[in-house]
This record gives sequence, C-alpha cells and structure tokens, in this order.
Amino acid sequence: MNTARLNNCRMAAYAAFAVGLINLRYQTGSGNNFAKSAILFIPGAILLLLTFTSVGKKWLQSKTAAAIVITGGGLLLIYSFIL
Repeated sequence: MNTARLNNCRMAAYAAFAVGLINLRYQTGSGNNFAKSAILFIPGAILLLLTFTSVGKKWLQSKTAAAIVITGGGLLLIYSFIL
C-alpha cells in the first residue's frame, strides 16, 4: 500500500473539512451559510472516513480514485476562494 498517497488524501480531506468549518464560523448570519459550508466539509469528512476503512484504503489506491480526488479537491479549492 502506498502510504504517501493515503497520507496526501488524509491531509486534503482534513483541509477541506477545516476550511468548511472555518467558513461556517466566519459567515455567521449570511443566508444559506450552512449549505455553502457543507459543500466543503461534507466531502472532506467522507474522504477522511474513507482513509480509515479497509475498503476505502483499497479504493484510494486506484488511479480512478486519484483522478476523482484530485479533480474534486481542485474544484473544492476553487469554490472555497469564490465563496
């Protein structure tokens, strides 16, 4: 198992989760704040949980998963700056 890839996925998941929660706090009072922040922290939480399960670890080693994580992470990063 490639532990570097798994560690990178964990760090990306934690970053998305943290940015979503930070955004939730700093945009208190604005409309649809929870929905906007949930777009960031829910995928982060799901990816973080996947890195700790055996099925998730196996799936994250595939090239398809790598492409999905990179594409999704890039889109979430762009969204976090636009938000």
